[in-house]
Amino acid sequence: MKQLYFVIFLCIATLGYSQDKPTTGDIEGFKLYPNPVTNGKIYINTLLNAPKKVLIFDVLGTKVMESTIIGTELNLSDIDAGIYVIRVYEKDKMVTRKLIVK
Repeated sequence: MKQLYFVIFLCIATLGYSQDKPTTGDIEGFKLYPNPVTNGKIYINTLLNAPKKVLIFDVLGTKVMESTIIGTELNLSDIDAGIYVIRVYEKDKMVTRKLIVK
């Protein structure tokens, strides 16, 4: 009986680790500008130019904004001045950068 539980545990553990997870720093042609942000808008360009999920966190790790953009422009006028971390997902890839809003 213990062997059966052990086999079931191994199967579940294997399935958990085999899930597709985004890889870090692999978005080809990734460009984020202007940084620092002064006019309330940033532009995110990539080679694929596919829809992107964008998450912005403050320095304490609290999510400040979550958005999905189809083009390249993201409006940040609702965000206060400060230093943030921006995480961009495109397809199965992810990139993380520092973002400064003035």
